[in-house]
Amino acid sequence: MKTLRCGAALAGLLLLPGIALAADFDGGQLSSLWGIPFAGLLLSIAVFPLLAPAFWHHHFGKISAAWTLVFFLPFTLTFGPALAGSSLVHALVAEYIPFIILLTALFTVAGGIFIRGNLHGSPGLNTGLLLIGAVLASFMGTTGASMLMIRPLIRANDNRRHSAHIVVFFIFIVSNVGGSLTPLGDPPLFLGFLKGIDFFWTVKHIFPETLFLTGSLLAIFYVLDSWYYRKEGVFPVDPTPDTPRFGFDGAFNFVLLAGVAGLVLLSGFWKSAVVFDVYGTEVGLPGLVRDVGLVAITLLSLKMTADKVHKDNQFSWGPMAEVAKLFAGIFLTIIPVIAMLKAGLNGPFGAVVSAVTRPDGQPDPAMYFWASGLLSSFLDNAPTYLVFFNTAGGDAQTLMTTLAPTLAAISAGAVFMGANTYIGNAPNLMVKAIAEDRGIKMPSFFGYMAWSGGVLVPLFVVMTFIWFR
Repeated sequence: MKTLRCGAALAGLLLLPGIALAADFDGGQLSSLWGIPFAGLLLSIAVFPLLAPAFWHHHFGKISAAWTLVFFLPFTLTFGPALAGSSLVHALVAEYIPFIILLTALFTVAGGIFIRGNLHGSPGLNTGLLLIGAVLASFMGTTGASMLMIRPLIRANDNRRHSAHIVVFFIFIVSNVGGSLTPLGDPPLFLGFLKGIDFFWTVKHIFPETLFLTGSLLAIFYVLDSWYYRKEGVFPVDPTPDTPRFGFDGAFNFVLLAGVAGLVLLSGFWKSAVVFDVYGTEVGLPGLVRDVGLVAITLLSLKMTADKVHKDNQFSWGPMAEVAKLFAGIFLTIIPVIAMLKAGLNGPFGAVVSAVTRPDGQPDPAMYFWASGLLSSFLDNAPTYLVFFNTAGGDAQTLMTTLAPTLAAISAGAVFMGANTYIGNAPNLMVKAIAEDRGIKMPSFFGYMAWSGGVLVPLFVVMTFIWFR
């Protein structure tokens, strides 16, 4: 313990720009070294699964905890237990806990629905399934829609000689682009909702971009899948026997999904003067009711869903546990990064702010689109959204009105470009793993990037000139 305290004290001295800052935690006077734990955690998430997958699988929680301690112990020594404690409570109570509760509810309810039946994959049918998945993604989350739709899509095409491209476009459309219209769709948008962005703001401001990108991808997919279908045909025997009828097991979970959407909407529209103070963090009654209701829905789904449905869906808590542990570290280590970004051009990250700002001092939507998008391609898109949300000022009302083009660019970049790599969004790797488990030879990490570079990037360039100039 003595060694640990000495190490923490030394780290505090290295990061300390001046002990007088302890009182007000002014991000403009912090050293940029405070961003190392956050950057280290994100780099660990990007690199370890590729270079040391077995080590990562067994120790990702410890790695997240280690980076959190690298930040939090020096932070406590530098600014005192009071500020450290209030910052910890705010990050957990105001952002992390509501975020994880929503993801858990969507993950659990989607995992309780099994699509029964064997469809026969054809270009038209596959395009229709991708469209359905895209629509569902904005209402049950990209993770929920991906877990619901990928298995029936693979079963429908298990008599095809070449199906990797089907899974690649599924990741593009269902695991990413489809979640761009509501806070339920993708974690970055829910974080924006928690910061004060209206529930329907995104659908009002980036619906044309979403429609263009989804429509273009579906058209490209149909042409490509038709070419493969004509060239290779199908195997004479379908590995999956036909079933008497098509249907859903655990269909009552659709009602619970509607309950999830209703609770999130309620928390956005219900205004209440009842506020609880949790160590300096205000918790409003609408948010509290939402979170308690979501926990109740999660428990109800687990209780009412038959074990066979979970078994057929290969449901497990592994993916959710990984997300919970990693995001606990992310939400804590990002505390000083947000403070420094809020300091603007005069802060330690002034170069980042300058890069996305025009000479007249106004934000550059094109630069925000590409900066948030490129980082979302290699880091998780939720913290990337938070970084640029705060780079643009962090005030929800200003971003929804005066700076609406900037917020639209951040939202579109974070959600759309999460599809550029396997590590851009959590469902990407989950879908890849399921496909490979079913015998589909998926592209390598860089092979997948060749697909996204050839298909997605040209579309993003077109979108820049149309919407983000």
